[in-house]
Amino acid sequence: MELTDLVAQHGGLCSWRDLRTVGSANRIRKATAEGLLVRVARGRYALPGLDVARELATRAGATASHTTAALHWGWGVKWAPAEPHITLPRGRKLREQARSGVVRHWRTLRDEDVVDGWVTSRVRTVLDCCLDLPFDEALAVTDSALRSGVRLADVVPAAAALPPRQRRRVGRVLLHADHRAANPFESVLRAICLSVKGLTIVPQHVIRSRGFHARVDLADADLMIVIEAESLEFHADAAALQHDCRRYTGLGARGWVVLRFTWAEVMRQPDYVREALSMTAAVRRTSTKRPARRGSAGSGAVVAVRRSA
Repeated sequence: MELTDLVAQHGGLCSWRDLRTVGSANRIRKATAEGLLVRVARGRYALPGLDVARELATRAGATASHTTAALHWGWGVKWAPAEPHITLPRGRKLREQARSGVVRHWRTLRDEDVVDGWVTSRVRTVLDCCLDLPFDEALAVTDSALRSGVRLADVVPAAAALPPRQRRRVGRVLLHADHRAANPFESVLRAICLSVKGLTIVPQHVIRSRGFHARVDLADADLMIVIEAESLEFHADAAALQHDCRRYTGLGARGWVVLRFTWAEVMRQPDYVREALSMTAAVRRTSTKRPARRGSAGSGAVVAVRRSA
């Protein structure tokens, strides 16, 4: 896997540790020296483009915003923006030559909404993404913001000051946002799960029984369904394969059904993922041979849901 592909799959930001799963230290340093990756903080790497975003925003008399601002704050996003997002004051028009290469938004920003004169604040960035992006993209950003230390207690009052329709849109994302989501991939998968009737999922759920312990990406504990976001870089050798086989066999032996989805399926084939989740939830709800209690031994199967991209 290319280093840049891995960073893209991690939402535009990646740690040194994650990069080392697919490349040597020298390969990472070479990619950074060639400008393919940008070191944005200690042990944190991003795709290039933030410097360009700052220049374009400044030149246009605008503010970098939305997913561009999210990347600036070190948050993962579903899609790293191909063009920087900028926010202009209402009524501001750009010359034709300044319109290309940027995604434009119009909004009245207060002084406290802008940091360093060029990028939206953390709270404003969350609000903008919730207002203007699809639900799954907004959830990925908000989950990342919460992981980074942004508090709902700071965002909720700002959301409460919005007009009713905007307040409801932001509120839906905040209701489901969860700092436990490991990355944007998992956040987008959870967004799909939320659209499945009768499925109630918890991120980073821990399953324990005698001699067995597993932390899974997502789980419905009542229906005993485990949902995993599978990344190629974590299954690159025989030891990782053996660990996964034991883990999923252990879950199946204890009555859990395991659904495994690849990044390409979640990001590019959400209807397939939703259908698989809906079918499994329906079967588990109507089954007459449900396990007697959570974690007890009993019949079960590991269902590997995979499809080539």
